Amino acid sequence: MLGSTHGTLTTDSRRARVIACGEQPSPVVHGRPANVDDLDVSGRPLYADVPDLDRFFRPGSVAVVGASDTEGRPNTGITRLLIAWAERVGARLHPVHPTRQSVFGIPCSPSLADLPEQVDLAVLLVGDPLPVIGELAEAKVKFAVAFASGFAETGAEGAAAQAHLAAAVRRAGLRLLGPNTNLNAFEKFRDDLDGPAIALITQSGHQGRPVFAMQELGVRLSHWAPTGNEADLETADFISYFSEQPEIGAIACYVEGLKDGRSFLLAADRAARRGVPVVAVKVGRTETGARTAASHTGKLTGADTVVDAAMRQYGVIRVDGLDELQDTAALLARARAPRAEGVVVYSISGGTGAHFADLATAAGLPLPHLSAPKQAELHQWIPEYLSVTNPVDNGGHPVGDWRGRKIIDAILADPEVGVLICPITGPFPPMSDKLAQDLVDAAEQTDKLVCVVWGSPVGTEAAYRETLLGSSKVATFRTFANCITAVRAYLDHHRFVAAYRSPFDEAPRTPSPSFRKTQALMRPGQQLSEHAAKQLLRAYGIRVPREQLVTSAAAAVRAASLVGYPVVMKASGAQIAHKTELGLVKIGLTSASQVRDAYRELTDIARYEGISLDGVLVCQMVERGVEMVVGVTHDQLFGPTVTVGLGGVLVEVLRDAAVRVPPFGEDQARGMLGELRGRALLEGVRGGPPVDVDALIEVVMRVQRMALELGDDIAELDINPLMVLPRGQGAVALDALVVCR
Repeated sequence: MLGSTHGTLTTDSRRARVIACGEQPSPVVHGRPANVDDLDVSGRPLYADVPDLDRFFRPGSVAVVGASDTEGRPNTGITRLLIAWAERVGARLHPVHPTRQSVFGIPCSPSLADLPEQVDLAVLLVGDPLPVIGELAEAKVKFAVAFASGFAETGAEGAAAQAHLAAAVRRAGLRLLGPNTNLNAFEKFRDDLDGPAIALITQSGHQGRPVFAMQELGVRLSHWAPTGNEADLETADFISYFSEQPEIGAIACYVEGLKDGRSFLLAADRAARRGVPVVAVKVGRTETGARTAASHTGKLTGADTVVDAAMRQYGVIRVDGLDELQDTAALLARARAPRAEGVVVYSISGGTGAHFADLATAAGLPLPHLSAPKQAELHQWIPEYLSVTNPVDNGGHPVGDWRGRKIIDAILADPEVGVLICPITGPFPPMSDKLAQDLVDAAEQTDKLVCVVWGSPVGTEAAYRETLLGSSKVATFRTFANCITAVRAYLDHHRFVAAYRSPFDEAPRTPSPSFRKTQALMRPGQQLSEHAAKQLLRAYGIRVPREQLVTSAAAAVRAASLVGYPVVMKASGAQIAHKTELGLVKIGLTSASQVRDAYRELTDIARYEGISLDGVLVCQMVERGVEMVVGVTHDQLFGPTVTVGLGGVLVEVLRDAAVRVPPFGEDQARGMLGELRGRALLEGVRGGPPVDVDALIEVVMRVQRMALELGDDIAELDINPLMVLPRGQGAVALDALVVCR
C-alpha cells in the first residue's frame, strides 16, 4: 500500500451530495457567491478568481497609518520611502497619526475616518493591525499592507491571531497583503528598460534580491509582490493578476509554502492558457527544508512529490536555486517562441564544445547532427579536419576575421536549428571581442535564440559588460548549468503551451450514476472489506475477477466450480489490510478438496488472529500480465491525488510511481506512465508481449472520476495489484483496499 498524507480539505465539497439529493448548492469562492457552472462535481472552483490589483500597484491615493518624521524611528524611514514611491506612481499620500498635525510637511489626519478622500491603499505601520481593520472597512479602503510580525510564523498562538486577522479582513471586504511582509512592493524600478518584463513574487523579501538586481544587467522588472504570511492575498492571486498584464513576459516566484493548493493550480492554469511562463523556487524538498519553511511562514509545504507533480502538470517550471530562477525567468521573458527545437553548440575549442554537448545531451536537449550539405557549407570557412557535425568547432582563427559572422549566419539559417549556444570559457582579446560582437549582430538579424555562456570569473570585460549585456537579443549566462537549465525550460515551456488544454474545461460538473450507486457502500471512518471495495470498483466500471463471497466450505466448492479452476481464495473482512503477510491468501487451487482445506485454514487463521470476516472470496486466478498499482490518497494542500506505479508485494520497496492532481486528461495519464522507471515492462521484455496500456489508462481515468466524486468520502484507495493483461485483453483489479473518511 502506498504511503499517504491524510489532511482536511479546505474547499466546499458538499456539491456532489446536494445535487444527488436534489438540493441547490450555494458555493462560495474567495468569500463571494460563485456560479454553479464554475464549480466541479465536488463544489470546488474551476477558474481562478483574478483580483483587480491595479489600484494596489498604482493607487490614486495612499494612507500611511502610523506615519512619522521623527528621526531615528523605524516608521520615519518607511514613511520617507513611501512618500518617494507615491510621487513616482502619481499617488496622493495622506499621513495618518492621532497626535501629529503634519508629517514631512504633509497635513496629517488623526484617523482614517478623517481622511480628505477615499483612498485605494492603506499602509499600516502599527504593531497590531487587527484593531485598524474595522476602520479600514468604514473608510472603504480597497487594499492594505500589514508589516507587523508575530503571527503564524511564530507558532500556534500566532497562527490563531492570524486567523482572527484574516476573518476580520474578509468581513471588511478589503484585500490585505501580509502580515509579516516588507517594503519590496514599493521599490524603485528602472523605467529606461524595454521589452517584456519579469514580475516577481516572494515570501521572503531577501530571496528576491538577485532577480531585482538583474535590472542592472538590462533585464526589465515591472512588479514585486512580497506576500509574507498570506493571511489574505496569496501567491496565486498575484500569478493570476500578472498573467493578464500585457507587459509581463514571465513570472518569477520564491515560494516557501502554498496557502491553498487548488488556488495555486487555478492560477497556474490561467498562466498556461495565456502562455505566460511561471518559474518557481519552491523550498521544502527535504524534511529539514520543509520544517524550516513552516517555521518561517506558518504554512504547510505539502508532500514535495505532489507539489512537484502538480507544478509540472500545469507547466510551472521548478528550479532549485535563485541563480537558476533569475536566468531562466530572464530567458523566458525575452525570447520568442522557437522556430525549431534543434540546439547547436558552437565554440572555438573542441574540448569546450564536447564538454558542453555532453552536459546538454544528458539534460535532454536535442542536439541534431547537421546535414551533409550544411557541413560542406561550414567547411568553406572551417578547416576540413575539424568536426562541424554538432558541436561545431571552428578552431579559433576564423573568429578573428570575416569568416566568423559567415559561420554563425550559416548555422542560424538551418531550418532544423532553433537555438545557437556559444560557450566562451574565458576572454582572449581581440578574438573574444570580435566573437561577442558577431553573435550580437547575428542575433539582431534572426528570430532564433542566441545564447552565450561567458565563463570568465571576472565579469568586468567590455565584451561581457558592454557588448553582450548591452544586447536585448542575446541571452547571456555565466555558467554552463544555468544556460542548459534555462534553454531546456524554454523549449519545454513552448512545447507545453502549444499542446495545453485546460483540464478544468473538461472537469465533470455533475455526479455520474456511479456516484449514486456507491453511497450505500460507504462506511465513515472505517475500512471496507475487499468484497465491498471491489463492489465500489465495479460501480465505476473497473473490471474485477469472477468471484463469489462464501461463508461455508461447501459453498466455496460450488463457487469454485462456477468461477472455474484454478482459483484463488482470500479472507474478506474490514480489518484486513495485508492479507498475504497474515497467510490469508491461497493461490492455484485446482480441486474441491484443496478448496475445502483452504476455506478451513483461512477461517482458522482469522479466528486465531481475532479478525472478523464477512466471508471468504473464491476468485478467478489471473496470471499473465504486469502488476501495477493505481490509487487515491489525500494531500494536505491539493486534496485527492491519483497515483499509478509498479505494483505487487514490492510496491513499497520499488517506490516507482507517478502522481497527478485531478482533474487531468488522458494525455497526463499517459505522461504518468512515461515517468515510471519500469515503464519498459509495459512494452514487453525478454520475449513477453506488450500489455494493454489503453486499458491501464482507462482504469486511471475511472479512478480519477472516483477521486473527484468521492474525495470527501475516501481517505485512501489502493488497487494493488491491478493486473494489466497482454494488449487487447484489458486490466483486472485483483485486490483493492478502501479506507473511508
